[in-house]
Amino acid sequence: MKTTIELPDDLFLQAKRKALENRTTLRHLVERALRQELRGGKPAARRPRRIRWIMSPGGLPPGLDLSDRTEMWEWLELLLRDPLSRTSP
Repeated sequence: MKTTIELPDDLFLQAKRKALENRTTLRHLVERALRQELRGGKPAARRPRRIRWIMSPGGLPPGLDLSDRTEMWEWLELLLRDPLSRTSP
């Protein structure tokens, strides 16, 4: 159901910022807060977000040292210039 509510500007901006930080919508944030208030309980503990790893075959290019940032940047720049190049400089 749709409804309209009036909020003070500062509260609206804080809520909007909090929703962005939590990567959710203002609607979801308000709904959670309202349900929590009606339950009369404490806020539910947030579960940590799960990271979905995407793996691809092949591993690291031969000779690329991940502990050397300069070498990694050079390799990335080479890859950007020539995407078909799959070897380290």
